[in-house]
Amino acid sequence: MFSLGCKNRVCVQNEVLSGLTVALALVPEAVAFAFVAGVEPLVGLYAAFMVGLLASIFGGRPGMISGATGSMAVVMVALVANHGVEYLFAAVVLAGLIQILTGIFKLGKFIRIVPHPVMLGFVNGLAIVIFLAQLQHFEVEVDGVSQWMTGEPMMIFAGLTILTMAIIHFLPKLTTAIPSSLAAIVVVSFMVVGLNIDTNTVGDLASIEGGLPQFHIPEVAFTFETLKIIFPYAFVLAAIGLIESLLTLTLIDEVTNTRGRGNRECVGQGIANTATGFFGGMGGCAMIGQSMININSGGHQRLSGVSAALFLLAFIMFTSSLIEQIPMAALVGVMFIVVIGTFEWSSLRIFGKIPKHDAFVLVLVSGVTVATDLAMAVVVGVIVAALVFAWEHAKHINVTSVIDDNGSKVYELNGPLFFGSVKNFRELFVPENDPDDVIIEFQNSRVTDHSAIEAIDQLAERYIKAGKTLHLRHLSEECKQLLDKAGDLVEVNRMEDPSYHVADDKLS
Repeated sequence: MFSLGCKNRVCVQNEVLSGLTVALALVPEAVAFAFVAGVEPLVGLYAAFMVGLLASIFGGRPGMISGATGSMAVVMVALVANHGVEYLFAAVVLAGLIQILTGIFKLGKFIRIVPHPVMLGFVNGLAIVIFLAQLQHFEVEVDGVSQWMTGEPMMIFAGLTILTMAIIHFLPKLTTAIPSSLAAIVVVSFMVVGLNIDTNTVGDLASIEGGLPQFHIPEVAFTFETLKIIFPYAFVLAAIGLIESLLTLTLIDEVTNTRGRGNRECVGQGIANTATGFFGGMGGCAMIGQSMININSGGHQRLSGVSAALFLLAFIMFTSSLIEQIPMAALVGVMFIVVIGTFEWSSLRIFGKIPKHDAFVLVLVSGVTVATDLAMAVVVGVIVAALVFAWEHAKHINVTSVIDDNGSKVYELNGPLFFGSVKNFRELFVPENDPDDVIIEFQNSRVTDHSAIEAIDQLAERYIKAGKTLHLRHLSEECKQLLDKAGDLVEVNRMEDPSYHVADDKLS
């Protein structure tokens, strides 16, 4: 059913080491997102393990890393606060089932409608979100109030962060035998422990010690009232998880010049979340930051994701005391490198060269991503891009007219007839000035929606009131089907043309 993807020892070594690097970066993220959602740290860590493991096995994109994410955590806050964590587990199970159905009905393909400017905005916005999330680690709490580090603590934290980034940047120029991110974390950790440097560590966030996740049916009443409570949250969680996962899949496809399977990813994410809800996890989806760490560290197969999940479980069960000594500065440095690699710097160079509306969509999606969440940003971006597309194409409709041998006036319509262009379409015709018989030639046009059908019907009524006859000629098969479905909604003549095999006249 699946393959871990490695056929030689070198591949296995690269995948396992890359998985170890990712696992180290997953720990503080999972703990932080658990705090955001208002649940215990282990709820986030178990989610990172379960979702990471199952999505890697069943998902549609080898090398992609999944786990607890901030975009889903912010949706969970109100549910946990108002109803408790058990309702969260039930909502995660339901969200997983919705995702499985999405994959089964092959709805993952609709990610293709996301325009490129929306993709660029998504990536840039997410890079900014990752960057801003790291800034909290430069703060300390004084008398219950968070404020920026100053003096020696700031110098130490910033210095260790810069050292981590330098190792990641320069080590590959010397050797690629070990992932540079892993090497940086190990070197900086040994330096902090060996020199007894006073700085924040993973253990300062929370203890990550725990055992195996236990099977647990959510303790909620299985009633319609419960369904009414959890369904809205489950639907939003499922949507956010799939949008973020499928966009991350598309991004990794571009980076690796390979192609993942969107519908299988929907099913894989659904299986992961359904299982996670039954094992006390908060659910999750693909993580672009950790996925980029994995890809950049050489992890391109399923084995890296599986390794990351198993290493994370080992940290929880056996080595929590060691992992808790890793300085946060090292992990922040790794994430800053991810930010630099994730941000599409080319979008700045092409900003003045692309159409203004594409530039607007790019900036809009980036801003909405930072201000709200990724799902909202993508939806807003797609809607705005679609409206811009409709506005631009509405300008393209025009006609040329000739008088044929029978004395009929023939209007040759050019451009699509749809909701955006119907106003211009109506203004192209003046029935009072036309002869008794008028033909609209649709060979270079298409009737696409109900607004277009209504516009044709209104135009026909104008000609009827003027005592004249209107015909439609060379309608495409799709256009004729729309008119057939409309039935009595539209009363116009359709002309037969033998060379185009269109339908017989249907006189009203």
